[in-house]
Amino acid sequence: MNSSIVNVSRPLFVTSGEPAGIGPDICLDLARRKGVRPIVVLADKDLLKQRAQKLGVAVELIEYQGQDCVAEDGQLFVHHIPVNVPVIAGQLNPKNADYVIRQLDFAAQMALQGQSAGVVTAPVQKSVINESGIPFSGHTEFFQEKAGVDRVVMMLATKLLRVALVTTHLPLRQVADAITTERLQQVIDILIADLQRKFHIANPIILVCGLNPHAGEGGYLGDEEIRIINPVLKHYQQNGVNISLAMPADTLFNPEHLKNADAVLAMYHDQGLPVLKSQGFGEAVNITLGLPFIRTSVDHGTALDLAGTGRASSSSLMVATDLALQMASGDQTDDHC
Repeated sequence: MNSSIVNVSRPLFVTSGEPAGIGPDICLDLARRKGVRPIVVLADKDLLKQRAQKLGVAVELIEYQGQDCVAEDGQLFVHHIPVNVPVIAGQLNPKNADYVIRQLDFAAQMALQGQSAGVVTAPVQKSVINESGIPFSGHTEFFQEKAGVDRVVMMLATKLLRVALVTTHLPLRQVADAITTERLQQVIDILIADLQRKFHIANPIILVCGLNPHAGEGGYLGDEEIRIINPVLKHYQQNGVNISLAMPADTLFNPEHLKNADAVLAMYHDQGLPVLKSQGFGEAVNITLGLPFIRTSVDHGTALDLAGTGRASSSSLMVATDLALQMASGDQTDDHC
C-alpha cells in the first residue's frame, strides 16, 4: 500500500506496548505515513511528547474522542492511557505493567464491540508484566481469552509468503505429541476460514509440511504422516479443499512449489519461520487467525537498547498497519505467495 487513503469507516487501534521499549518510537513514525488512516495510537500522550522531543520528531498529537480521524501528515491521533510512573527509555519498571494491559483491554473491547477496524500491537515485555504480579503469557493468549475462542492460529506473512503454524512455542520433544487429528483439523479450519474471510481468497491453495524429515519417508523416518497428518489432509481433499498431502519441508519452500500457493502450514515454529524471516525480517507481520476481529503485530521485540536512540526501525509496524487496513477494507492487492 502506498499513499492512498484506505476506505475503512472505523479506526485501527495501535497499542504502543512496553513504554520503556521502542513501541512509542515506532508509533510516532505513523505520523509520517501518507494516507495510512484512520489510525489511533493507544498511549500516554505525555510519554509520546517526551519521546518525540528526545528523538527530534515533529508531530502534532490529537486526542481521540470518537471523532473521525483522518489525519494530515505530521499528525497522530492518540487515545490517552496514562502511565503510572514516569518512563525512562530502556529501563523496565513493573509499576507500569498494568499500563500495557490497559492498552490491550481497550483495544480488545473496541474490537469486540465492532468499533474498530482491527488491532495492531507493538511489542511488550512479558517478563516485567509477570514480575509485577499480572499473569501474562502473550498477546495471542490475551486476545484469545478476551474473545472466548477455543483455538487461534499464528501466521506470519511477508509480501511473498504466508506461513501458519500447527504448534507454536513448544519444546521440540513435545511437538509430535501435540499434533493430533483434532488439533490439525481445528488449525486447518481456522486457516481456511480466515484466508477466505480476512484475506478474501475464495479457494485458497495450501501446502503442508510433514513433521519428519522427508515427510517420514514412508514410515522409515517417523509415522505421524501416515497415522495422523495425511488422513486428515485426504479428508479435506475429498471435500474439495485445495490442500496438499504432507510434503518434505526441505523442498516445499522451493519457489516452484510456492508460486501458486496462498499459504504454507508448518508443523512447528522453527520449521517454517526461519524461511519466512530469512526473506523478510523486519518487514514480516504476525497475524492471529481465529479471532472475531483483525489482529496483526510486529515481528520483533521491545529492543530496550534502541529505545529513545532514533535507531529503531518502524518497518514491521508500517507493514502490520498497512496489512490490517487492507484486510479491513477488503483490498488484498499485494501478492503474498
